[in-house]
Amino acid sequence: MEKIILTGDRPTGRLHLGHYVGSLKRRVELQNSGIYDKIFIMIADAQALTDNADNPEKIRENIIEVALDYLSCGLDPEKSTLFIQSQLPELTELSFYYMNLVTVSRLQRNPTVKAEIQLRNFETSIPVGFFTYPISQAADITAFKATTVPVGEDQLPMIEQAREIVRRFNMTYGDTLVEPEALIPQNEVCCRLPGTDGKAKMSKSLGNCIYLSDTEKEVKQKVMNMFTDPTHLLVSDPGHLEGNAVFTYLDAFCRDEHFAEFLPEYACLDELKAHYQRGGLGDVKVKKLLNNILQAELAPIRERRAMWQKDIPGVYEILRQGSQVARAEAGKTLDDVKRAMRINYFEDGALIRSHVEKYSK
Repeated sequence: MEKIILTGDRPTGRLHLGHYVGSLKRRVELQNSGIYDKIFIMIADAQALTDNADNPEKIRENIIEVALDYLSCGLDPEKSTLFIQSQLPELTELSFYYMNLVTVSRLQRNPTVKAEIQLRNFETSIPVGFFTYPISQAADITAFKATTVPVGEDQLPMIEQAREIVRRFNMTYGDTLVEPEALIPQNEVCCRLPGTDGKAKMSKSLGNCIYLSDTEKEVKQKVMNMFTDPTHLLVSDPGHLEGNAVFTYLDAFCRDEHFAEFLPEYACLDELKAHYQRGGLGDVKVKKLLNNILQAELAPIRERRAMWQKDIPGVYEILRQGSQVARAEAGKTLDDVKRAMRINYFEDGALIRSHVEKYSK
């Protein structure tokens, strides 16, 4: 069996460091590992419209932003198929068939759906498209017969529901679909990178993000204003690491070799933490280290983005060709599904012949 990845992002805004450490950096590593036969990366505009139906222009404008973020991080259209979800009507048809395999009560129990409904204040008026997102996601995954789906821990209930749909379909209609496995980030910190204000998660709506497309000046300003330890008022005061966003970012990005380059008086992050906790180390010094590390990480990303921004028609052509490739793959799966469900009427010569015989008697 081929090893196939399906993953993607909603184009509701530019991608930020939370996306980068949580998924994008890992995608590039997986792409370049040579382990996988096919990699499909989806810009999930149709899914984004389920809670932005009154503002399609927001989604339309951010397609190119997400594509630029993908390419600037190192995703290679020669190795990964980049495509736009809405350009594959096969996904909608698969979703329609899968709806018959899932109950309303099962969707209501999905922890991810419940959390997202609460987050968006949809308790009293849930858009049906949003409510049935787990079914749509199952269609996205199974359309490419994906064996692996890289996700954060908060998305594991969605993958489990997709697996349930696969099992139910195969049990009802015969072995047709592939049951996917989730691949979660190896670095636990990458699953919970907070916002610059110390809030639990980076959020575009909260304005607490460092974007991959931010300038060097913007990144520095955000780092120097980052939430630390509110009790660490004097340099001599003992500092706390828990809830300190600067140290959480250092956990995610810092490597021992960074100290030799940017702060040679320390050998590693543990030494820096110990000094901060016993007192005598100021927040500004730690923030300057983090800024240097982030600037080094983002520099090649900025360079690639500047190159791609000069060829926007070329970026759209990558998405167009990728959508064509993805649609052909999804079409094969849809054919398999319709054949298994015995609704491929015009291709079933035996069915036509049986009716010819029935009515010729």
